[in-house]
Amino acid sequence: MQIIDIAIAPIGPEYLDGAVRLSRQSGWPHRPEDWRLALALSQGFVAVTGSGEVAGTILLTPYGADCATINMVIVDEGMRGRGLGRRLMEAAMTLAGDRPLRLVATAEGLPLYERLGFRATGTIVQHQGVAGRITAPDNTEVATADDLPAILDLDRQAYGADRADLIRKLAEVGEFAVIRCDSQVSAFAANRSFGRGEVIGPVVAPDLEAAKALVSHFVSRRKDVFLRIDTGAGTGLAPWLEEQGFAHVGGGIAMARPIIIPPAPTAVTTFALANQALG
Repeated sequence: MQIIDIAIAPIGPEYLDGAVRLSRQSGWPHRPEDWRLALALSQGFVAVTGSGEVAGTILLTPYGADCATINMVIVDEGMRGRGLGRRLMEAAMTLAGDRPLRLVATAEGLPLYERLGFRATGTIVQHQGVAGRITAPDNTEVATADDLPAILDLDRQAYGADRADLIRKLAEVGEFAVIRCDSQVSAFAANRSFGRGEVIGPVVAPDLEAAKALVSHFVSRRKDVFLRIDTGAGTGLAPWLEEQGFAHVGGGIAMARPIIIPPAPTAVTTFALANQALG
């Protein structure tokens, strides 16, 4: 089949089965529910063959006018080498308009992203495993609905963009834990069902010890549950995760276009991502 036989079309629920098939082909753990959550927050495209088969996917998740992430970039292994990845990327970049873009690259996708003007900004490491017995921290608590404005503000500070839609969706499908200082929320973490089990993130905290406490909050309540945590290699969280039995199983290269100028230091840092796709 020639590349001209493959059309690029807006993604929609009618392509869900094909998208799930592609993610499973690539060894990704996304369930239909995980795709539905991503679609609820995103726009995007599919590459469709003349017979109606989904040959590629891409999502663009906008965070207001501040920036957007490009994610779920998948091309059917039988269709690679035909320029589909570039066509999908160009469609998403056009959709993004003037927004700065972020993504997490696999080794396979890295050369294409570099040709399109993306540059590396860091390394993401993925840890996962079955939760063992861990002592519950004494400085965390389950968040309430009244904590949401403070959580939104902390996430905006740490991420540098307005991710209100994402945070509200995570509150709807999962749960949050917080740490308070002088009765004010000073750190938070989210947990939700994902893939083979659950994913912890984002984790936003003023320091590493607070981040460890927030992760421990969920791990201590989920003995024998399969958990995943995606963290930046430079946060210092990864060695501790390995000590808790969460093996390093992969990751990717964080990239941006245009290159992000490091912001002024903030009071909080993102120690774990919502996952590699959503940032």
